[in-house]
Amino acid sequence: MKSRQIAEELKGNTYPGRGIIIGRSADGAYAVTAYFIMGRSENSRNRIFAEEGSGIRTQAFDESRLTDPSLIIYAPVRVLGNKTIVTNGDQTDTIYEGMDRQLTFEQSLRSRSFEPDAPNYTPRISGILHVGDGMFNYAMSILKSNNGRPDSCRRYTFAYENPAAGEGHFIHTYMGDGNPLPSFEGEPKQVVMDQDIDGFTNLIWDSLHEDNKVSLFVRYIDIKTGNYESRIINKNKG
Repeated sequence: MKSRQIAEELKGNTYPGRGIIIGRSADGAYAVTAYFIMGRSENSRNRIFAEEGSGIRTQAFDESRLTDPSLIIYAPVRVLGNKTIVTNGDQTDTIYEGMDRQLTFEQSLRSRSFEPDAPNYTPRISGILHVGDGMFNYAMSILKSNNGRPDSCRRYTFAYENPAAGEGHFIHTYMGDGNPLPSFEGEPKQVVMDQDIDGFTNLIWDSLHEDNKVSLFVRYIDIKTGNYESRIINKNKG
């Protein structure tokens, strides 16, 4: 499979919704993940990312304008030992708690399905990075409706062992704008990864649709030491 440029993927889609990128930096030294959120409604756009422990949480930018927190306030990133969990919803907690009980990534998600936001039935996308002893592996998951049928859930997990330097994968919730919004199709897209955290952060942010982008999180984890560096960009600023 040929790697695609992330900028082209993002610029060619005005509304990918929420997206997860995971891969290995161009120099091979870092495990990399990025998570972004977008919004069309006032409620969805009224958000920021804030640090919470070793992870992050979404928060309302203006509490007085928050109408329904159920699907927009959650912890997208949590860390359990040498595992970094990244998702587009509160299934982050489901995965964390399941793996803390020695369940696998896939087993932990068996109790969840797509979001109950008819008629979109937004897919739940999730990723996990295992970094330890100088090794790096990752997996991605999508739970989606059966072509908009709420009584049927399709579950897909994709695992990547010892990824090559400069190689990553990108999964997002929607194929594009629409009503209802069309769910992501196929396996995660193979994309080119950058060596520099600031360059990669700016590349992603600048490629997202200006009106719809809300927040972006990027983390580079040193594969040898486990130490990490993160960046957060919020469109809403105090």
